[in-house]
Amino acid sequence: MAVNAKRRGDPEYPDFQLVDSPLYLMVRAAGRYAQELENALSASGMDLMSWRALMIVDEASPSSVSEIAERSVTRLSTMTRVVQRLEKKSLVKLSKRRSDARVTEVHLTPLGKRCLEQERSTAGEIYRRAVHRLSPADIVALNELMRRIFANLST
Repeated sequence: MAVNAKRRGDPEYPDFQLVDSPLYLMVRAAGRYAQELENALSASGMDLMSWRALMIVDEASPSSVSEIAERSVTRLSTMTRVVQRLEKKSLVKLSKRRSDARVTEVHLTPLGKRCLEQERSTAGEIYRRAVHRLSPADIVALNELMRRIFANLST
């Protein structure tokens, strides 16, 4: 059964249907999550890309713009514009890396930290809805599967 399920998820399989593709289902779920989060964040003037950038910088500050782009799987040019918008809103501060002036580092400002903390409850509500019927073991398994799929696609 499991081997057949893996084959049925392959677009070259003769009886392929999207509902059998784990990658389609993953993109569909991620897309719905992104829609929900984008709609909720927009009420306070935040957008999804800014939220992601702030979350990444909060975990590793300072981060270079290219590091933020890589972690968020976003084009560098797009992330550069996002970071510039965040700087205009005084949510981040930009500086040149001491060891390499070609690298722009992004630092979270106190205002950025407060903004991020305010939006965590919004994001948390959507997360809890998304994982409502999943057990802690399901989350561990899902995270491991997502890491493995990402690694497979990154090689």
